[in-house]
Amino acid sequence: MGVLNQKLQQLSENGQGSAGRALDRLPNLVQNSLAKALGYPYDYPALDSFTKCLMAAQLKQGKSGFIGADVERSRQAFETQIRSITHKSTHVQRVEDIRLPLQSGSILARHYHPAPHKKLPMIVFYHGGGFVVGSIDTHDEVCRLIAVHAKAQVISVEYPLAPEVAPQQLIQSCEDALAWVYQNRRQFKILKNRIAVAGDSAGGNISAVLAQRTANANYAPQAQWLIYPAVDFKSRHPSFFAYKEGLVLTSSDIDHVTDYYVTRHQMALDDPLISPINGQFKKLAPAYVITAGHDVLHDEGKIYANKLRQHGSKVYYQDYEDQTHGFINLTLVSSKAKKNVIEMSKSFRKFWDKVS
Repeated sequence: MGVLNQKLQQLSENGQGSAGRALDRLPNLVQNSLAKALGYPYDYPALDSFTKCLMAAQLKQGKSGFIGADVERSRQAFETQIRSITHKSTHVQRVEDIRLPLQSGSILARHYHPAPHKKLPMIVFYHGGGFVVGSIDTHDEVCRLIAVHAKAQVISVEYPLAPEVAPQQLIQSCEDALAWVYQNRRQFKILKNRIAVAGDSAGGNISAVLAQRTANANYAPQAQWLIYPAVDFKSRHPSFFAYKEGLVLTSSDIDHVTDYYVTRHQMALDDPLISPINGQFKKLAPAYVITAGHDVLHDEGKIYANKLRQHGSKVYYQDYEDQTHGFINLTLVSSKAKKNVIEMSKSFRKFWDKVS
């Protein structure tokens, strides 16, 4: 009982730091007991017990969701949270920050190359964060794992964020980055016809939108990797109501994102630029779609995968049933999250090789 109280104290003080890594090593039964002792009020029996503890600790500290009324505070909190769990980054042979001189304005990107002397495919990665928070730093470890285990180059794009920019500007910047990578394919020694787009959450939305917008362009991606993507701002599916509280992404977060990214810029919720589920599905790149079982966005991601398949795209769909939205950002404290990202990266590469 004394050990349990000690863990409770550590977790309450630092939910996702060194205590998080210690917590990860405990048996599931102990993790569930900790969540109960912390007073976690939600009935998610199939939720990963480690995640349940983290959510319980956050609620105990009065924290809920990750995007609030103060944009700058939300951004700083997300960056601080990721820094607090960063312990030892995965080694990649070459990691370099570069500036992309785009028509829409110069932006920062980070290039990861696991084997600099080899020709490898390229994954253009757009980070998640509700179009409002997040950066190449918050998704650094994820991109490192992808580069190493997908055996591919990765360029992580620091696109401009809402609400300062409108969706048209944000998407144009991301499209220009994709076009720039294509134009510089020889300089990067990219394998012929092997450029993909990828991203989580908002980044999944961006990737899906770009796959549609560039379908007939010479720089269209040859594959799209959508990790729990936001693809439908207008509809509310059963998973939205089932998982809207007590997890990483809440209904309040969705409301704020909708305000910052859509409403303030006078966009219609069903505009394909916002909701690619309403876009055109002809001649789209093969898609590897990931959903988390305990996620407000679960159903729309699954529906999108089915719609892609119905329109003739090659699709691989996988649902991580015991995970919640944002699990790829927990790889530094959760062995299961890390295992999942490694598995996804290897599986995506196999899928991509097969459909190329």
